[in-house]
Amino acid sequence: MPHAHAAGPGGFAAWTLMWFGMMAAMMAPAAWPWIRSFHRFRGPGSAPGIATTGQFAGGYLVAWLGYSMAAALLQQTLLSAGLLDPMAGTPSRVGAGLFLIAGLYQFAPLKRACLTHCRSPFAYFLARWQNGPAGGFRMGVGHGLYCIGCCWALMATALAVGVMNVWWMAALAAVAFLEQVMPWGHDLRRPLGVALLAAGLSSIP
Repeated sequence: MPHAHAAGPGGFAAWTLMWFGMMAAMMAPAAWPWIRSFHRFRGPGSAPGIATTGQFAGGYLVAWLGYSMAAALLQQTLLSAGLLDPMAGTPSRVGAGLFLIAGLYQFAPLKRACLTHCRSPFAYFLARWQNGPAGGFRMGVGHGLYCIGCCWALMATALAVGVMNVWWMAALAAVAFLEQVMPWGHDLRRPLGVALLAAGLSSIP
């Protein structure tokens, strides 16, 4: 792991790689149904199966790489300001703010729209299928952006509890999977928002 006080281009690159690895691991269970569905839907003008599916997965990862860069920039800014310990997280007020933002976002129309998308791979493929050499990649990027729209605030709470907190990473991965894959996952959005708001309010000094 990069040093807690890493700064400059090297530190930013190290934090970006760390976030990217975490995001790829945490979102893999929720992404797998999409990758499997894409493999089944590939069109006659696409490259042979595995290559086309790899393009889709690659586009999805590129979208999360963009999120990882933004998260690394925020993390480095907080580190430089003395407001973050990678193991212990942020001071109570900053951490409370992150939880409150995540809780409020659970009720936002954008969250609802992105979650609806993430639960409907067949509808997305039927409406926006693209053949051609880069079609799978573009579709992967598009889905990845929706997925980020669904999960960005939840993932940002890692800054509140410590970005190296393995148990919190596992909990976030489980929540993303339940919301996006389980039949009742859409109903989880509101109670999870209430729980996040309660955590934020209880953290205010």
